[in-house]
Order: sequence, then structure tokens, then C-alpha cells
Amino acid sequence: MKKPIVYFICTGNSCRSQMAEGWARHFAGDKITVLSGGIEAHGLNLKALQVMNEAGVDISSHTSDLIDNDIFNQSDYAITLCGDAYDKCPVTPPHVRRMHWGFEDPARATGTEQQVLDKFREVRDGIKERVVKFLEEEIQHQ
Repeated sequence: MKKPIVYFICTGNSCRSQMAEGWARHFAGDKITVLSGGIEAHGLNLKALQVMNEAGVDISSHTSDLIDNDIFNQSDYAITLCGDAYDKCPVTPPHVRRMHWGFEDPARATGTEQQVLDKFREVRDGIKERVVKFLEEEIQHQ
């Protein structure tokens, strides 16, 4: 049986989609194929890497990539994590289940270093909750 392909998409593929990819790989293991891409490629955000490491998930091997239309068209799920990606995402083929999880961009957080890291942690934890719920509702029942 073919493993479901889950494609997380956000603007720069540097924070939110990387965190989602990390959590999905962490919780689903080899039950699914998980990838991420962006409208643009901004590079892996070091604060995203830091807060995921704090949670025990290593995303240091991830790369920031542009949306790959071949992967997109083969996906079972395309999940956007920001309004910009939702608006600019390519037209979804009929067989791809499109979902939108809107999360604030932690890279735009301002304030002290601690306040910025707290925003990253808040977004990380919110994405974790959504990934766990998604895996329970969509993947476990296949």
C-alpha cells in the first residue's frame, strides 16, 4: 500500500512548514512521506531549529525548498500554514486534500530575544497540536 504524502507549504519554507514537517516525521515515523516547500526559499530559520531542538526534534538536516509541482501533484494532502501560501498556492489537483492551518509568522516577532523565542515556542506548540490531531483523524484511519 502506498504511504500517504503530506506536503506542508508556507511562504519561505523556513519556520512553520519546517516545524510541521519535523513534528509529522517525529510522530508518524515511516507511516507517511512528509515534505515541505515554500512560495520562496528563505533558508532554515535558526530560531525554529533551536526551539524544535528544545522539544527533542532535530530539523537541522532540513532544507528550505521551493514548492515542487511534481511532489505537489503526487501529494495526498497539501497543508498551508500561512495566508500568503494559501493565497499563492498552485491550484490543487482534485485528488489532493487541501487544508489550511493559519499560524502567525514567528520570524516577524519583535521584542527582546526572550519574547521572540517565546513566540517561536508558542507557534511550535500550536503546530504540534495540529499535527497530532491531523495524524489521529486522517492518517490513523486509513
